[in-house]
Amino acid sequence: MVSATLLRAAAALALPFFVSATPTYRVKRNDTNPEWADNLLQESMTWMDMFYDAEAGYLYSLSAQALTHETRASAWYAAGLLARNEGNDAEEAVKIVENVISGQHKNESSQWYGDYQIYPEEPTVGTKQYPPNIYNSWDPNWRGFVGTTLIIMLEEFPELIPQDTQDRMMESLHNATVGDSYRVGGVDDDNLYPSYSNPALMRAFMSGWVGRRTNEANMTSAGETYATEILDLFNRANTLSEFNSGTYAGVSLYALTLWAKYMDESSVMGQNGARMIKETWSSLASLYNANLKNVAGPWDRSYGFDMNRYLSIIALHMWTLVGKDKAPINAKPYAMGHKDDFAIGPLVAILAPFHNTLISAEALSSLQTFPGTHSVKTSAFSPPWDTYPRNITAWLSPKLTIGAESFSENVIGGPAKNPNSFNPAIAQWGRADGTVGWFTLHPQVMKLDAVASENVLELTYPDGNETSTFEFLIGTNSKNGKRDVASWEDVEGVKVTVNGTVDSAYEVTFSGLVGGAGDPINDFEFWNFTYSMPQGSKETPKVRLQFELVE
Repeated sequence: MVSATLLRAAAALALPFFVSATPTYRVKRNDTNPEWADNLLQESMTWMDMFYDAEAGYLYSLSAQALTHETRASAWYAAGLLARNEGNDAEEAVKIVENVISGQHKNESSQWYGDYQIYPEEPTVGTKQYPPNIYNSWDPNWRGFVGTTLIIMLEEFPELIPQDTQDRMMESLHNATVGDSYRVGGVDDDNLYPSYSNPALMRAFMSGWVGRRTNEANMTSAGETYATEILDLFNRANTLSEFNSGTYAGVSLYALTLWAKYMDESSVMGQNGARMIKETWSSLASLYNANLKNVAGPWDRSYGFDMNRYLSIIALHMWTLVGKDKAPINAKPYAMGHKDDFAIGPLVAILAPFHNTLISAEALSSLQTFPGTHSVKTSAFSPPWDTYPRNITAWLSPKLTIGAESFSENVIGGPAKNPNSFNPAIAQWGRADGTVGWFTLHPQVMKLDAVASENVLELTYPDGNETSTFEFLIGTNSKNGKRDVASWEDVEGVKVTVNGTVDSAYEVTFSGLVGGAGDPINDFEFWNFTYSMPQGSKETPKVRLQFELVE
């Protein structure tokens, strides 16, 4: 049963429930957001409308998994229904919310207490036939994704939600916040540390917001303490620990908007959220090449190698800032790689009128027009994975960008332990047909010295030996380029000169959708250029790559 305290807190939020008499609600516009946020809301909702199962009160799986449903996207869709508020949208939103809440895990002794089902058809997590598997059968980050969505609904659209549903939303938020407190980095396979930026920011916010609404001082204090730990990491270089991720920097900006908009000055989150948004955008804008429509590397976690081809949440924010045509978004977003993230579009749109006032004029200008050739130097720190802060360098010119980060870590593949998403050394270039070519180092070591400078990328394995290899992944050529690649001479749009302590001979293989030596990474096909050390070499593995654009 929900406590009397929770009921009183929810009642304080509520207004009477009106549907038919309520005028259509659109995303609020201002001079910074003329119609772009509303466009994002309408396009993302029109796409999700096709997946909505009104009888079940859930979205079908956006990955078309045999008509199963999914929970998180359904919650996001419900928020969008309230924002759109046409016809019976509000009634359907309430139906979805009730379903999502009813699927919350309620066993207080389980590690997944307060979390939400991945999909409603799944078996009971923790049974013999369906054992718990973190980030698979249950995802602890969904407490934050779903919970913050419920908070946005309560904050922005209380007049559209019946009182009894609001009561249950508050109870659910309380459960999710308590369950999130079970998370301790390094315990029970959990990886939540303050350096895991996007869920950490959501965790701090939920604890602070729910604690204040329910008058629970310990919960409030826990949120403030966690937020301070995140802030300490941020303040050392004004960078997120989870640095420069097309997807997760977008989630972090979403969470920071909740800090800035819904937490008052009594909170460290209310005091610092707006500044952190401004600084994060300044960092992203300094690395953005508007000609290529890509944020230059390095990328701590990426779901693709060209933002024009996979859907990133940063690009959704940019849609509301500069318009869809100028953002790295295809005309058909749902055809892009990682398209399921289009479902968060309504939340980005709802928050955009507030969020977009916090970006500096200089950063906004850089998102629209490339400011000219320049270099970037900064750092980021992700304890306990990093033994020292990662040193980041990048060089950007009108049609060529190079980025790199030096690191010393206790894992391979960055804090996410995923070599397929960790990209510590990247180059991108514009090709004659307007498409983007790309190059990335596939990570194989725990320690790398990497420096990007004008036309040059220098890489060293300090702890390497004669068995070390450098695997360079190169994107496939454009439709008009060569289909077959056997050497650097076959790579479209760029000339690459390689030297160092490696053997000058190299092996080229292909990883394709339906064949080759391996599988694509994040749906991107590529050519793998592998350099090895000479047999018996005692030298430190080093390689220097010089890039030159070719018309």
